[in-house]
Amino acid sequence: MRSQLGSLKIVSPAFTHGGRIPQEYSGDGKGVSPELIFEGTPEAAQELVLICHDPDAPMTYGFTHWVLYNIPADVSGLAENCGDPHTGGVNELGNSGWVPPSPPPGHGEHFYYFQLFALDKKLDLPPGLARAELLAKIDEHILEQARIVGIYSRP
Repeated sequence: MRSQLGSLKIVSPAFTHGGRIPQEYSGDGKGVSPELIFEGTPEAAQELVLICHDPDAPMTYGFTHWVLYNIPADVSGLAENCGDPHTGGVNELGNSGWVPPSPPPGHGEHFYYFQLFALDKKLDLPPGLARAELLAKIDEHILEQARIVGIYSRP
């Protein structure tokens, strides 16, 4: 890994960093993915990767909600309810696509990390990689990474 900090940013009009994810993006609402905006992608970047992960889930390694990769470096974000416009990896349910926040009742607040990685080369990875597999494959190619963290708890 070359660098973790730089100009790369990920933001959302739906929630602020450290703010509450609105119910409409959860399993208690419409369950659609929030709009995400990518800013400051390094000029040397060839590809982007997005992972949404909840480390607070009551599972050994947390719960992965979304894995997208092979995203062209010139993509400036993802629209609300975008589906999988790029190569989908597998979420914790074993399929591709967005799994909305739905923490178990009584578990309090969970933190949802939307992580964006800028890579130094196009890796042309096959569909269906899980979070850990993907991180292992991109580790040596990360130029920069950014994240936005949203909080959600059951109403």
